[in-house]
Amino acid sequence: MTATLDRVADAPPITTRVRQSVGERIAPYVYIAPFFLIFAVFGLVPLLFTFYVALFDWNPIGEHVFVGFDNFTRLFGDARFTNALWNTLSIWLLSTLPQLVLALGVAHLLNHARLRLAVFFRMSMLVPYITSVAATAIVFAQMFDRDYGLLNWLLGFAGIGPIDFKQTVWGSHLMIAVMVTWRWFGYTTLLYLASLQAIPRAIYEAAAVDGAGGWKQFRHISLPSLRPVIVFTIVTSTIGGLQIFTEPLLMSRSTTCGAIRQCQTLTLFLYEQAFGQFQFGYGAAIGVALFVLIILFAALNYVLSTRMRPGKS
Repeated sequence: MTATLDRVADAPPITTRVRQSVGERIAPYVYIAPFFLIFAVFGLVPLLFTFYVALFDWNPIGEHVFVGFDNFTRLFGDARFTNALWNTLSIWLLSTLPQLVLALGVAHLLNHARLRLAVFFRMSMLVPYITSVAATAIVFAQMFDRDYGLLNWLLGFAGIGPIDFKQTVWGSHLMIAVMVTWRWFGYTTLLYLASLQAIPRAIYEAAAVDGAGGWKQFRHISLPSLRPVIVFTIVTSTIGGLQIFTEPLLMSRSTTCGAIRQCQTLTLFLYEQAFGQFQFGYGAAIGVALFVLIILFAALNYVLSTRMRPGKS
């Protein structure tokens, strides 16, 4: 009996192996395959084709002449491209930074203030987001009108003459930035508010007992907890801001966005060259440049945002 027990003790451990059928092994890949198929058809293939077209003098109904990098050489020497790039960056800065700061402040207020009809105020944040862009453009065009606009009427009480926002560079940039901020800050506010509501109230109560005021609670509790959402909103706002198209088009009703191209963005310049002048190769080169610009700015924003983590300089 003892010898038998010794042999059992010296025997290698028994491992249980669960054999999976071929179907069980490939099932997870089948579940996620639709996303990658849709992305390949509607995202990756058009992107690669754009890179391909950028190397040609591409006539949609004529010949396709290979020109190499001539379209890119022409692009960086084109003053219209430089102007569109400046307009895009200016509108992006004027709309993104105030939008994120305003959304953060409103979310903090809705999370802590004791408001009647709090649910109503929270849901009303989505009204600008679900409003038609065309309707928004019409309303803001009337508000910023030189002769009969509400804003110029208010400025008149301060002794300031009427400003033609549509025909000036900074005026048109400010007008479009206000439109973009009004439309998107409610959506961003709800993202911040959802993250703030996930923070246990006991943490704030413990901080208050220790003598931390509202600003210290916001700085040391709210902001660190919101960091992933802040990074997400910064990156998405960068991607959306650099691709702005509808607002300046509806405001000016032309792809040039004014006589001096005062608010023509990169996407409007792309549309003008590709579908207005039928220079598809040059338009594709603009699209490639815009793609690279978005990647660089999104990566830069991500790196700068993640460096705000505790323990990093």
